[in-house]
Amino acid sequence: QVQLVESGGGLVQAGGSLRLSCAASERTFSSYAMGWFRQAPGKEREFVAAISGNKINTYYAESVKGRFTISRDNAKNTVYLQMNSLKPEDTAVYYCAAAPASGAYRVAVQTTEYPYWGRGTQVIVSS
Repeated sequence: QVQLVESGGGLVQAGGSLRLSCAASERTFSSYAMGWFRQAPGKEREFVAAISGNKINTYYAESVKGRFTISRDNAKNTVYLQMNSLKPEDTAVYYCAAAPASGAYRVAVQTTEYPYWGRGTQVIVSS
């Protein structure tokens, strides 16, 4: 059972930046594809960004491409989401997720591919 704990959320003005972190309990962290998702009030959870276990492959939702950057430190069992140029529409609860990877280069973008989820961290972007 992989346990994930997100941190770094908060209130920020439009145009500002935040860096989310997600710490994993799994010792074989590098064998997991990792992803960030978000859920705004009244909306379904949506994909934000994903990264492969070997850090080589990344994938982003169109809405965040060029503004958000996903990265990971396998020595620290941690995945990050750097969010720049934040917009009010980025307001949501952000969740970190882990998926056992069938290969080191795999990225996963569907919620159904991720069996392990954190509890989320709130991000509020004011206009």
